[in-house]
Order: sequence, then C-alpha cells, then structure tokens
Amino acid sequence: MDSDSARGIDRRRLLGWGGLAAAGVVAAGAPSAGARPGRADQASTDSDIPPATRPGGAYDQYVARLAAEGKFSGVVLLSHRGRTVLSRGYGMADREKGIRNHEGTAFSLSSAGKPFGAVAVLQLAQQGKLSLSDTVGAHLKGFAEDIAERVTIHHLLSGTSGLHTPDEDVQRVFRSREEVREYNEQWVRRSVPVAAPGTPTVHSGADVGIPALIVEAVSGRTYWDYVQENILGRCGMTGSAFFTRPQWLTDAHIAHPYMTLADGSQVDAIRNLDQGSPYPDVLGKNPGRGFIDAPGDGGFATAPDLARFARALGDGTVLDRPWAEVLTGAKIPHRGSSFGAYGMPVRIVNGQWVYGRGGGNPGVSASWTIYPYTGWVGVVLGNCDGLPLQEIIERETQAITGAVPGDGGGG
Repeated sequence: MDSDSARGIDRRRLLGWGGLAAAGVVAAGAPSAGARPGRADQASTDSDIPPATRPGGAYDQYVARLAAEGKFSGVVLLSHRGRTVLSRGYGMADREKGIRNHEGTAFSLSSAGKPFGAVAVLQLAQQGKLSLSDTVGAHLKGFAEDIAERVTIHHLLSGTSGLHTPDEDVQRVFRSREEVREYNEQWVRRSVPVAAPGTPTVHSGADVGIPALIVEAVSGRTYWDYVQENILGRCGMTGSAFFTRPQWLTDAHIAHPYMTLADGSQVDAIRNLDQGSPYPDVLGKNPGRGFIDAPGDGGFATAPDLARFARALGDGTVLDRPWAEVLTGAKIPHRGSSFGAYGMPVRIVNGQWVYGRGGGNPGVSASWTIYPYTGWVGVVLGNCDGLPLQEIIERETQAITGAVPGDGGGG
C-alpha cells in the first residue's frame, strides 16, 4: 500500500470514529463522521439506520426472545453517532426489592473495564510522564531483575510480558479498599517469567496489575481515583464508578449479580458471600467478595455511560487522536482477522475495524463495542448466569455491519 492510500485510510478511520466532524468541523474533501470508506456522508438520518438495528428489528426481537426464555437479564443499547437507536432493559436489578433493570442501571464490568487502565497509561505517555518502552524497573522497585529490566510497559499492555501470575485467592472476603490494594500489589509481585518478553500471555494478572501500579507511581494517586477523575469524569460518566460492596448492597441503581449454583438454583451473589460458582472456569468465585474491584480491572457502568466512553475515545476527550490510534492499533495477530491491541481485542469484520472489550464473572456479563467506520456503538450488560454473551455480540455485529456469522474471525 502506498503512503497516500495509507493516509487516506487513517483519515477515514479517524473521522469515522468521531474525529473533527464530531465537533461540527469537516476537513476539506474528507468524509464526515461515520462515513463508510468510499462513500459521501451526511448527518445521521433514518436512512443510515439498518432495519435490523431499529426497535422491532431483528436484533431487538432476538434479545426480547432471550429475555422471555429466561436467558437474559440486563440492558442492551445501540447508539449511532451519539443518537440512541435502541435501548432495552429486561429482568430485575434487585429481585428482593423488586427493582427492575433499566437504562440508568449500573452493572459490574469485570474484564470489560480493563481498557480504562490502558487509557490511563496512554494519558501519562501523552503527557511525557512515561514511555511505552520504559521497563517495569523504571517506575517500580522490588521486582526481580529479569522483570524489572526486560519487561516493558508495551509488553504488559499488549499481553506479551511472558509473565505468569499465580492463581488468586478467590475465597477471601475483603473488608476495605486498602486491603484490596495491598493484596493485589503483592499478588502481581509474585509473577514469574515463563517465556521471553514479547511472548503472548494468557490471562496474566501482571499484564493488568503492574500497569495499574505504574499509574499510581507516576500520578501519585490511587488507580481508582485517577481513573474516576481522568476517564469517567472527563467522559461525563456520572452513573459509573468503582463502587464498593456496601454501595453494591444499598444503591438502588446498581444491578445485583445472580449466580447459578450446582443444583441449578440462582442466588444473589452479593447477599450470599459464602456461595461460589460451580463452573470450572470460575470455580469457587463470587464477585461480591472483593470490597472494590482490583486496580486495573472492573468497575461499574451504565449502558449510556459506556456509549459516552466509546465516543470520547475518538473525539479527543480522553486521549489526543494519535494516542487513541495507539490504543486500538493491531499489535498481535490472533485467529483469522482478529488482533490484540492495548487492553482489548480488535478485528476486521465485513471490511471494517471493530473494537471493544467483554467481560464476565459469576452473575456478570458485559461488553462494549465500537464500529468506528460507521459511528455505531453497541453495549450489552447482564446480571445473571446463562446469558449467551458471545452470541449476543455476534447478533449485534450482524445487525450493524451486515456480516454473516463467523465473518472476521473471533475477538
């Protein structure tokens, strides 16, 4: 590809994600926000909205059917260039108190909150306070030499540190923010090299926890406070935060997680800390045992707030546009047309990039997805086990892009 063609694709990608047009300014000769490559564009109109995405359309009918079958409790939202096209809430946020899920309900994000940590690091890099090529030892003391001097911030953010972090103590019930922070720092400091830096790492706690420690060391603030002010606050995410367990129990706008037990019954995990999941991939876990989510992970958000975050990534609110491109740029090839970026997978679907992150825990499902070429954002938030999150995301992507099942690989 010649350089002019590459610049043209980058321009389309930037403008399609929000870019200059999101502020009402269009570069001369360039398509406006949300443009498909090779097509003139205009302000969002009904003609831009695929029938499958509309109220009563195929995606809406699909989610309603899941809810009627008892397979979905939560909220779905589709937004096009800042305009909500579809917003639905199903099931109960708190069955005991009779509180229903709705657009303003905040849900636990689990791993869907991990990109906040990558954004925080890139903000500090943008300010010149750190470099992505810095080693761990440039900012943190006490790590073994083969980690301190060889593993870089880039390795950690891209999931290629080569480090293995031991299993967490999933039975422990935490009682304070300080206890959570101290435990998680000691936990990631027990990470050991199992491969050379640059080797893809599978679910290493170090790849999330160590960057969070670096954010704290460089900013002089706790990870939670830094992200609250510099990401959630800047985006106007007023219904989102790193809520604590007491808030989870008492705040009517936070969804409770309903966890399935071995006998098939469901319990409110936050009210039953003695119960744990029987499923092998999350054996013994109960998300309510953490007093607050670990630094670098989790948090709570409403669906509209996640749509605000998605748009803010592309309009310069949280990162200058070149640094936003660094966040989402493909780093590591995965299966098919899927790649690893910083803190999230990215993929090519039906000729366009798709960015986002999902997460899950017992009674918790979350996903936010950005379709930068066309200005779409999709959000799925759930609070019960048995929710087919991957299938829902695939149906969302089909509705927005027109892709056939399996197009573009996994991610």
